[in-house]
Amino acid sequence: MTAVQNYAVNRPGVVMIKTVFSADVYVNKMKIDTRNFNHLLDSIQKTDTSGAIYTAEEKLDIVLKEINNNPARFFKATLDYIRQPEEITGTGTGFFITNDGYVATNCHLIDREPSYIRRQFILSAFQQITDANIEALESSWATRFTEQQRNLLYNTYASVYSKLFSMVLYGLRKDIYVVFSSGNKDEESAGIKKPVSVVVKGEPMPGKDIAILKIDGEMNLPTLKIASNQLPRVGEHLFVYGYPGPVTNNDFVSLESAIEPTLTTGIVSAIKKSINGWPLIQMDANINHGSSGGPVCNEKGEVVGLTTFGSIENTGGLAAGLNFAIPVEILSEYLDTADIRPVFSKTSALFADAVDAFEKEYYRKALNKFEEVKRVNSHYPGLAYYLDTCKASIRKGGDKEFTQVRNDLLSISTILLLIVLLYTLLKKRRMIWKQSQPKV
Repeated sequence: MTAVQNYAVNRPGVVMIKTVFSADVYVNKMKIDTRNFNHLLDSIQKTDTSGAIYTAEEKLDIVLKEINNNPARFFKATLDYIRQPEEITGTGTGFFITNDGYVATNCHLIDREPSYIRRQFILSAFQQITDANIEALESSWATRFTEQQRNLLYNTYASVYSKLFSMVLYGLRKDIYVVFSSGNKDEESAGIKKPVSVVVKGEPMPGKDIAILKIDGEMNLPTLKIASNQLPRVGEHLFVYGYPGPVTNNDFVSLESAIEPTLTTGIVSAIKKSINGWPLIQMDANINHGSSGGPVCNEKGEVVGLTTFGSIENTGGLAAGLNFAIPVEILSEYLDTADIRPVFSKTSALFADAVDAFEKEYYRKALNKFEEVKRVNSHYPGLAYYLDTCKASIRKGGDKEFTQVRNDLLSISTILLLIVLLYTLLKKRRMIWKQSQPKV
């Protein structure tokens, strides 16, 4: 397959994985200790008896620094609590392996350590509560803090909430969803969001980072073809699908197009082993956070692995072109455990044949196959584009197969005409020859 065909055939079966953690964060309401605060203001006023030593902003700096140096003196807890509802969403990539809704992805997308989840919730709640506290101070003090002053207050509140008033998490809940294209003609990029259940899963790296999910109530879904368990060879060309965070969360990219997977390409750079001894595919195709769990395909369009992790630079960022995928032989272990047989669905096979005819510009043949796909699954992603393009190309006389047949018929007709003319000419010459012979 060309890269264009690879994307056209596999893009419908690539899905976005969303894991949504929700909980309530509780923390004591606090108030400023008025007595100690007024004492601080009085001490500043006594130092500046003439009113000419410090400007108003400098006095505010002194107040904020004193509060930061000794927050326990100026902040007191109340008996009331703040309840802060929080929701954290993590995204990644997966792909359909059966037409009735089984999905392959990475385990680490759905299985986070409790300490990591708690830390993320606390950080999110801290951000919102601290912003509210700073705004309240600005309102009561009738001032606007500078960026430096706001940063100092953030440090102050970080100390307060970490040492004085602990934040407590209640009602932690996890919901996992698969989001995939609807294929609606008017909203080609509209996403269908379905809850999923976890069928079987391994462990995040360094474990076997595989998870099999299942959505209910869906049939005739687009699937990807799984390659044999044989490892790809170094140097083979790869096609990698995913939802990289820098694209999905880009402020200049429309939300409607977020469901469109990104295709990157590269080669197999090496075959490595994990620290536990099983194989890994090293590749130079670019990936990023959000690409995890996405299919890594060969030039036939078959899945040979799942994008799983990258390499970290000394700066803490991902090292470009030094990424790894878990091969399908590891995926097969979990499919066997769950007694799941991945199948390239008849609809997807038909769609692939139609795409092949389309790329050859056999638009009538392609149209017939695309219409058959529509009869089975009218929401097949990408279908509307191909139906419209085929019809427009046929109207313009762009069908190469029809043109070829027409040319072939014309050629045959021409040959037949030449044969008839030659036969007629020979027959006429024979008659002339006979007439020219002397009679005995």
